[in-house]
Amino acid sequence: MTTELNQQQIAKIIEGLLFVASEPVSIKYLGSVIDCANDEIEAALDVLRESGNERGIRLQRQGSKVQLVSAPELTDYVERFLGVTVSGKFSTPALETLAIIAYRQPITRPEIEAIRGVNSDGVLRTLISKGLVEEVGRLDSVGHPSLFATTFEFLRYFGLNDMDELPELNLPQIELPKNGSGSGEPGLDEESDSLD
Repeated sequence: MTTELNQQQIAKIIEGLLFVASEPVSIKYLGSVIDCANDEIEAALDVLRESGNERGIRLQRQGSKVQLVSAPELTDYVERFLGVTVSGKFSTPALETLAIIAYRQPITRPEIEAIRGVNSDGVLRTLISKGLVEEVGRLDSVGHPSLFATTFEFLRYFGLNDMDELPELNLPQIELPKNGSGSGEPGLDEESDSLD
């Protein structure tokens, strides 16, 4: 681009791009489209985040990707407008598993089970099917177990702008399996994968 853009102009451009984006956009890609350095994009994102606090949209961020979402306090109006209702009930096992993933991500299924003390296959499948958790890679160890983390939908569902807004927790230190594999013992209790 031939003209020098100020921070407000960059923020305005980013807002327009994110408005038309159908999915989260990487900061690097925004920089390449606008022809700006990453630090200029970051500064403009801060401007956009601050201005969104007084409006009906929020800037949501997960890692190096951002997107625009409706403000969480408008959920009832948005649901009514779209004619949808969202089931807001989670089972205790689902909430436990989701909290473990949110605070320890990326994490493997055997690590989740070591913390919970029970088989978590069903609950994990349900959280994935709801779009709250996703596989983000594989652990470089024996068996290469899948690594799981929360998604943008998790942030949207709980009304968070980014993971830094999770409340501080003093989690106990739990010895996790060294090789990413669980005990493999058949005596683990099965739990319902219901979210209700």
